[in-house]
Amino acid sequence: MPSVNRGGIEVAPPRRLTPLGVEMSRDSGPLRRRLWLGALLLLGATWLASPVHAAKPPPAGQQTPAALYQAHCSGCHGDDADGRSLARKTMNPAPRDFTTPQATQELTRERMIAAVKNGVPGTAMAGLKKQLSDAQIAAVVDHVRATYMRPSVTDASRGRRIYARVCSVCHGDQGKGSMFASPNLRPAPRDFTSQGAKDDLTRDRMLAAVSQGRPNTAMQGYARRFSQEDLEAVVDYIRVSIMRVQEAEAAPVANAQPVRGAKDSKKASGHEHGDHGGHGDPNDHAAHGHGGDHAMGKDGKIDMKKPFANGLRGDPVAGQKFYDANCATCHGAKGDGQGPRAYFINPKPAVFTDPKTRAGMNRPVIYDGVALGRRGSEMPAWDKVLTPQEIADVSEYVFRTFIQPGTRNVARNK
Repeated sequence: MPSVNRGGIEVAPPRRLTPLGVEMSRDSGPLRRRLWLGALLLLGATWLASPVHAAKPPPAGQQTPAALYQAHCSGCHGDDADGRSLARKTMNPAPRDFTTPQATQELTRERMIAAVKNGVPGTAMAGLKKQLSDAQIAAVVDHVRATYMRPSVTDASRGRRIYARVCSVCHGDQGKGSMFASPNLRPAPRDFTSQGAKDDLTRDRMLAAVSQGRPNTAMQGYARRFSQEDLEAVVDYIRVSIMRVQEAEAAPVANAQPVRGAKDSKKASGHEHGDHGGHGDPNDHAAHGHGGDHAMGKDGKIDMKKPFANGLRGDPVAGQKFYDANCATCHGAKGDGQGPRAYFINPKPAVFTDPKTRAGMNRPVIYDGVALGRRGSEMPAWDKVLTPQEIADVSEYVFRTFIQPGTRNVARNK
């Protein structure tokens, strides 16, 4: 715009500025309108974001247990309850890692509620009884136990032993589905830790499935192999220790229908799944076509040249992959029984490098130990998950690597 001459003095017209300090001309109407609109929107957003108008979190009484954990516990114990928070380096002792077997073994529900409520002397754990109600404290404790704490592998109950020997092969040690079995079974084994399992599976329904099996799945019935007491024990173990239902719900039902006991099993199948382990009498394996008198040499010792039955030949390369992924956690990568889980297992896993073990294991004996498991131990039976060839592969790897290192494969049976 041209200047104005006022009394011989050139006076520039006043500048037109937007709220953002940009000089405008008369012909910049559309741009000016857009800038004014942007400024108004910016001011409105700033106003809404101010402390007075910002959205407030719901009151503690309306927060979920997960939200209560994040608000009051995760700062020290970590988002995943593993103690890996940013604050852990400044604390001595460090915050509890709830995901460890030790935590599961040591921390009862009552002890955790008392700690959250009153704090733990000598630690950074302060009581929350002034911030949270008793119901909220119980809810957040139950959330930690159900979400992050898993069943103890040192549980020696009857239900735990049966689960470890028979069920864990498909359902996994922690009830989430076996790493090996889940991708290979259709439908996949039930994940007992899921909310869907808690919603769908009543105790009676689980007893029926364990007893009679489920059609069109890999779930077979065990009424002929276990007594009713055993079936109830394993179902209650799953419900209490894995699904985390209240113990009162897992109590035996007075009107539960009896199922056929283990005595009937020997008539139907000749043996109980898992009766024959890798350390039993080798003659006992004759019932399964993998040994008997033919496993013994003329000198009364195990025939170390005895091949697998049915013409099987094991592939040690394929067997090593399976061993490293599934067996080394207990038996150790070197076959010395020093796997990371071995500390928590009783009885201890077999030590393949022990001279007594080496003297008593040939290929058929190892095969049966893998296929049928070992009764009363953590050694599961793999014959419902693996093919005979896959069992032969891992057995061949164990035999060549630990029992008789350097041994070559043997010819097929004729």
